Amino acid sequence: MIKSELVECVTRRYPGLYQRDAETAVDAVFDAIVDALANGNRVEIRGFGAFSAKDRRSRVGRNPRTGQRVPVIAKRLPMFKASKEIREALNPNGVKASRTRKTSFSERGIEAEGPGGE
Repeated sequence: MIKSELVECVTRRYPGLYQRDAETAVDAVFDAIVDALANGNRVEIRGFGAFSAKDRRSRVGRNPRTGQRVPVIAKRLPMFKASKEIREALNPNGVKASRTRKTSFSERGIEAEGPGGE
């Protein structure tokens, strides 16, 4: 869904609302979220999720084509964590998303082989 489709959904849900007004409202919500994140605040919308900003430190990266080491500057990235209600709506049969965990070969029932498949 893109923003224009979201505006259309709002106008369909509220027939007395002009499309221009719905677009203004959607823009106002987005602007408020962006402004709060830019000021270092977290935005929590109960039943929907939480927006926050995460700082990434500078590091040395690598150009995949040339292999040359390249400095990557520090930056802030937007993050979103969905609410429990949204996660449950996406998994209606009670299936929970499992966290991946590193396991040893023996825990998986796989015999470790030596070099050459020995």
